[in-house]
Amino acid sequence: MAEISREIIDSIVGGYNPDPFGVLGPHITVQNGQEATAVRVYLPWVQAIQVVCEGEVYDMRRLHPAGFFEAIVPQQGHTSYTLLAIDLMGNVVDLQDPYFFGPLLSDFDLHLIREGSHYRTYEKLGAHVREVKGVRGVHFAVWAPNALRVSVIGGFNNWDATVYPMRFHAMAGTWEIFLPGLSEGESYKYNIRSRHNNYVADKSDPYGFFAELRPQSASVIANLEGYGWSDGEWLETRTKRNSLSAPLSIYELHMGSWRHKWEDGKERPLTYRELAHELVDYVKGLGFTHIEMLPVSEHPYDPSWGYQTIGYYAITSRYGTPEDFMYFVDHCHRNGIGVFLDWVPAHFPKDIQGLNYFDGTHLYEHADPRLGEHPDWGTHVFNFGRNEVRNFLLSNALFWLDKYHIDGLRVDAVASMLYLDYSRESGQWLPNRYGGRENLEAIDFIKRFNELVHMEHPDVLTMAEESTAWPMVTRPTFLGGLGFDLKWNMGWMHDMLDYMAFDPIYRRFHHNLITFSLMYAFNEHFLLPLSHDEVVHLKKSLLSKMPGDGWQQFANLRALFGYMFAHPGKKLLFMGGELGQRREWSEGRGLDWNELEHESHRGLHAYVRDLAHLYASEPALSQVDNRWEGFQWLAANDSENSVIAFVRKAKDPDDMVVVVCNFTPLARYDYRVPAPRKGFYMEIMNSDAAAYWGSNMGNMGGVEAQEDPWAESGYCIRLTLPPMGVLMLKPDPLPLAEETATLTHL
Repeated sequence: MAEISREIIDSIVGGYNPDPFGVLGPHITVQNGQEATAVRVYLPWVQAIQVVCEGEVYDMRRLHPAGFFEAIVPQQGHTSYTLLAIDLMGNVVDLQDPYFFGPLLSDFDLHLIREGSHYRTYEKLGAHVREVKGVRGVHFAVWAPNALRVSVIGGFNNWDATVYPMRFHAMAGTWEIFLPGLSEGESYKYNIRSRHNNYVADKSDPYGFFAELRPQSASVIANLEGYGWSDGEWLETRTKRNSLSAPLSIYELHMGSWRHKWEDGKERPLTYRELAHELVDYVKGLGFTHIEMLPVSEHPYDPSWGYQTIGYYAITSRYGTPEDFMYFVDHCHRNGIGVFLDWVPAHFPKDIQGLNYFDGTHLYEHADPRLGEHPDWGTHVFNFGRNEVRNFLLSNALFWLDKYHIDGLRVDAVASMLYLDYSRESGQWLPNRYGGRENLEAIDFIKRFNELVHMEHPDVLTMAEESTAWPMVTRPTFLGGLGFDLKWNMGWMHDMLDYMAFDPIYRRFHHNLITFSLMYAFNEHFLLPLSHDEVVHLKKSLLSKMPGDGWQQFANLRALFGYMFAHPGKKLLFMGGELGQRREWSEGRGLDWNELEHESHRGLHAYVRDLAHLYASEPALSQVDNRWEGFQWLAANDSENSVIAFVRKAKDPDDMVVVVCNFTPLARYDYRVPAPRKGFYMEIMNSDAAAYWGSNMGNMGGVEAQEDPWAESGYCIRLTLPPMGVLMLKPDPLPLAEETATLTHL
């Protein structure tokens, strides 16, 4: 028998052997002229060890004082065995040898991973509880093509990187190992030694499903297959609920600061399961159709709000476990509330335990800082030109939709992905191959993301936070678009907040700010956001942005909300706006729920509730959001009085709502608005109602249209416009005789 060399043993003990499966485990050898099996193990924490094979026990020889052992077992067909060890404390331990098990990644898996078309990589890479050859354990796999050696480390091996080095597949640059006896709840990392330099680092699992609570950063083995979902009815009707012709009002929230609870003298955020009941009841009562969460993937730094993601596949452990979050989504669906997730494929942080310089090379990011560094956020930009990186992100999008039943993804910072010169001065960026500023690889990635998501889950929505004039963001990719369903209308948001900040006496000079959005309102499928970004970093809360005394501030905010819900486009409001919170939002504390002790704040809260319910019940306010057929100006140019009036129409053009907005603190009496047709116009919403802490000026329930030869229809309505008020009026249905006459004429 040929003795194993000291150099090979030293390479295992030293943790730099690139092929541990070629040394450890069972290997065919010859003893006394007969074929036999050499079993080798490296276990530094045992003082003696034996091989148990088909009832026979064989002592293992210590070939290295650090714990390298070998035994020769006579070959008897296919040899299976277990290990019986005595640890350093004298305890007897039964073990299965990880190096007995063959590879679990198939050649086909490796081929798809390499070409970037394995869109369920989360089923292959990462840590998965499995049973192999009747033995239960965990299969680990990670992509690190430039590593010399990758080891799984954890409490199960005293975090010793020399103990469980993995098998390398050069074909796809992946490493794998099956560790018998492990199960859910164990913490682990990958210890990576680069082949190109002396770089050694402990990394959390890019595909890890769970993680330790910060500041700890190890991944945690989790099984995502055990939860019993009960949201089948929701999923069957999701196509209708997520339709672009359906009412879509989104309550945006940061899960850790919506509401805090005092426990044992300390303040803490609610858990996923607590939120499932308290938040869902609240949002449902408020009348919103969906919630959208700031990123809930694992992140190390609380003030990043989740936008600097470390664990793209790990639900943050701050509020509970993966199963707890599944319960949260399930409970939302069972109560008719959709769940959108903020998703961040544009950049990732430089924390050493994350994707940064993962295998001792710039693996996930560009090496050139002109492409790979984000100057605004101090983060890395993904290398979208690399197959495996695209695959990592595309699989991640499908992962949230598949494993957590998420109803849509809002893609953060799309503009920073589209432009190579985003936030960069001349000389700080590299042009594309045609000399332009467009990031061609990122554009291809975005298109593929939308194609793949809609192919796999045609009933979910994708939304772009895109702040530029990039064309066709919400047009199909086969027409040259990016393929999103909705685009955040940042222009409307900035214009309206700028307009509302003016003292009303000056608004007549800026009237275009409230009408300009209709110049482009139907170029894209828009969502109107009043988001978290507008109530932080000294921007003040929405209420505090409003000018005037206390009464005027509330009236202004009610007018802003009224115009938002009446304007074409879906709606999004960040938590706290409905309370009239005076302080800026902070991720470190709960909302100021005590504000509701005051009548003014209760009035605003009741107004938002009634507005959201009205929006959900009136087809005219949502069915035709993306075409001129759903909108008609009645008065667009009354800048002197700061008044606008328009009609919203449903798919049935006779189903309509007339909206009139007065953005000054002066009441307007006998104000004439052209009427779309004759009949009685019932006042269905008045932002100045006493119940909303208004002055209770209005139109006694409604007005009758009067003949007016100057109006296009021949009729007008004469209204009392409340100060800083928004009115919504609904005409009576056409008499049956007129409907019949109209149909006959058509």
